Amino acid sequence: MAKENNTVKIAVLFQGMTADELDTCLKDLKASQKKYQKGETILSAGNTTVYMGIVLSGSITIESNDAFGNCTILSNVSDGGFFAETYAILPNEIMPIDVIANEDCHIMFLNVSHLFTDYCDSTWKDKFIKNLLMISAQKNLTLSGRSFHTSPKSARGRIMSYLNTVSLQKHTNEFDIPFNRQQLADYLNLERTNMSKELGKMQRDGLITFKKSHFKILS
Repeated sequence: MAKENNTVKIAVLFQGMTADELDTCLKDLKASQKKYQKGETILSAGNTTVYMGIVLSGSITIESNDAFGNCTILSNVSDGGFFAETYAILPNEIMPIDVIANEDCHIMFLNVSHLFTDYCDSTWKDKFIKNLLMISAQKNLTLSGRSFHTSPKSARGRIMSYLNTVSLQKHTNEFDIPFNRQQLADYLNLERTNMSKELGKMQRDGLITFKKSHFKILS
């Protein structure tokens, strides 16, 4: 439990709050926690929600699944990250996405509909809203980044665009990515077999080396 509490304290959403403000915030927003097993659905497309989630441990994927069984991975969220905040703020908006446990995970839910009532204590409310705005801006960058990665026509172009971005973010040419092969293919909107073949070609061409989710850019 100590790890989960520490995750809450350092989460961007609560930056600038005193310990008392954090306690009041969690109480006013009716904070609750639940554990999920790998592959379990946390939130389903077609529903509405007043809850945003914080990943206390593990990780989740945000997916778009169509009626024909096609899956598009929109993002991966790990420890300290957030999801569904936009839909929670707009509780009448139907969610077009599924939130799936990428591994066994522990989630905290906050009922952010209480932000728009006079019930909340304003000593933490302004800080919370400011932090939430910063998070939403970062999420927009992440989603626009995916559009950038899927814009090249070739599989190699998409793979290199993504790997280069991860390298820049981590300030190293050797890193782990948060996706397995199928998830990476879904994220880059590629067919898995073709993507795997292209990865093999890139390794033979001396551009990258990789093992499972660990990559190194050579040139």
